[in-house]
Amino acid sequence: MAAYNIADFGAKPDGRTDSAKPFLSAWAAACGSNSPATIIVPTGRFLLGEALFQGPCKNSNIRIFISGTIVAPSGYGSNTAWIAFNYVQGLSIFGGTLDGQGQSFWACKLAGRSCPKGATVGEFCHNIGYLAPDSRIKKAALLKCSIDKIHEISCSGVTIRGAKITAPENSPNTDGIHIRKSSFVTISGSSIKTGDECISMGKVPLIIGSLGRTPQEDGVQNITVKSVVFTGTHNGVRVKTWGKPYTGLVKRVRFEHVIMQNVQNPMVNDQNYSPGNNKCPAR
Repeated sequence: MAAYNIADFGAKPDGRTDSAKPFLSAWAAACGSNSPATIIVPTGRFLLGEALFQGPCKNSNIRIFISGTIVAPSGYGSNTAWIAFNYVQGLSIFGGTLDGQGQSFWACKLAGRSCPKGATVGEFCHNIGYLAPDSRIKKAALLKCSIDKIHEISCSGVTIRGAKITAPENSPNTDGIHIRKSSFVTISGSSIKTGDECISMGKVPLIIGSLGRTPQEDGVQNITVKSVVFTGTHNGVRVKTWGKPYTGLVKRVRFEHVIMQNVQNPMVNDQNYSPGNNKCPAR
């Protein structure tokens, strides 16, 4: 298996020098390889500007091993993903830390100022992949609904195992993993601590929704949640839909062996969702 170390392409582990070009050069080599390939991120802090890792690739077995920390620019705010993988099959990511440095973004939001949209830490578009044990995502500058921590878009056969996602309790609108337009997604053995939803499914603790906000939305179906623990959360499992006259569906959802510890609202089924305590939208 061919191996490509980003340091060999000029990446510096000083946390200050943008390593986007070395990352993308290593990706081009791995993606262009006719045989399985590995990308190595050694120890140290590697600053990474906005990066799109584009496929399709010549092989369907690319592994990224992260020993160090990949760092977003301080105060990063963008309408697009910070790190995105597009049209890639057979991608595996192991270990390491992704640090979104969201402190200044959160401070802006909490102060009530006009702030840029937060950035998606990882966006996986039209992929088949695997986020493997001991991967860590922390301090990400994110915004609920359109921008989330790990954002799955049009994916199939994705496994996220052993991930650790953290953000302060008072970080505004920070979601953990958001899944939409995807199928056969498995999340297991993971620890998620955020300021808002831990896992959300739909066009937006664990939540299905928000659904029915716009016309002709796809529904959510065939969801199984089992053997999970909620500790000290505002909500546990939740389904929320807007009170609007639009089509959509939620069906075949199963919750099994769910443990709630100090959870304010263990189960919520809200079919008249309207944030900000405003009147429910017209039907």
